Parts: sequence; structure tokens; C-alpha cells
Amino acid sequence: MTFRGWASEALEFYDGLSADNSKTFWTDHLHVYETQVREPMRELLSALEPEFGPGKIFRPYRDVRFSNDKTPYKTHLGAWLESGGYIQLSADGLAAGCGMYQFAPDQLERYRRAVAADRTGSELTALIEVIEKARIDVHGHGSLKTAPRGYPKDHPRLELLRHKGLTTWKEWPPAAWMGTAAVKTRIVDFLRASRPLREWLNDNVGPSSASR
Repeated sequence: MTFRGWASEALEFYDGLSADNSKTFWTDHLHVYETQVREPMRELLSALEPEFGPGKIFRPYRDVRFSNDKTPYKTHLGAWLESGGYIQLSADGLAAGCGMYQFAPDQLERYRRAVAADRTGSELTALIEVIEKARIDVHGHGSLKTAPRGYPKDHPRLELLRHKGLTTWKEWPPAAWMGTAAVKTRIVDFLRASRPLREWLNDNVGPSSASR
């Protein structure tokens, strides 16, 4: 099937789920989720695969084992791409991200060394500037309040050194174009603009040895 966007019923489904996050609502509206929410995401991932690799849709069920919030269902649909991209649909609209959200300890060590080094650190600063000029946000995650141990508090790239994850992020509020193939165009533009950051992370941080 060709991807043609999400019908308004998809966002309305998440509006309803946010108001009534119950098994009764989920069961009564399961057909809407399967046909109007999940299936278009599958079609989108298939359309993106030739350039960005295969994707996977996350399960709609929340892990409530260690949470005080026992509502059973996620109020968004998320999917990831092998290339490092992330796509999310909810009642708030569409969002996309790319990068590494949380560095493992060995990744974090390599990241900090690369940020501190003049050549690779300057490369990162420059590419972030270009990405932000394209109206895409670059976010640090799990950031320390001060310089990490072993690094000077007056380092010129202190803000980057404090992060324990680094991603691009873009949000689009609900609009008529989300019901068209224009969704693919915007996601592709975002992922291409984010690619320099992902490539820098691949080259300088790489996968964790713990995942091998």
C-alpha cells in the first residue's frame, strides 16, 4: 500500500484515549487503531526503508511495573528507524527525532573526549549550528549541572560536555497536510538535515561494547 498520511480519525483516536485510557475504550476502538493509526505508520516505514533502513513500531502498551501511573496504553504511536530516526504520532500532532538519547558509560566517555578535542568538538559545534538554522532543535539529555569530572569548568564547549545524550527533534502541530503524502516529505527532510549529527555520533561515539 502507498502511504497517504493519517486521516483525522488517527488524532481523534488519541484524543479519546487520553480522555479514557481504559481497556474498554481500547477494545471498542481497536479497529481504528489498527487501520487508521498503525497501518499508515507501517506504510510510511516501508516508504522510508530504501534510504533509512527498516523500521519497527513500538508496542502500544505501557510498562507499568515500576510506575505510579497505571494507565495501560501509550497516548502516542512511536516507531524507530535503523538509521537512528524516530517518528511519533499523537493527539498533539507529529514529531520526529534522530541521534542517541542515552549514552552507555563507554559511549559517554568517547563522546566527552570527542567534544573536548579541538577538531571533533569544533565539527560538532558547526554542524549543530547548521541544523538549528534549518529550524530543527538539538537537545541534550540527562545533562549534568556542571562540568563532568576531569574537564575544566571554563571549557569552551562545556554545555555539550554536560550532556549524556544528544538528539535532534522537530514537532508539527495537527494540520491538514498530515492527511497527505506530504508527511513523508517532511520526515525525509528532517532526517536528511539530521544526518550530519548522526554520522558524527557514529564516527566518534559508536555502539556500546555492552550491546555487542
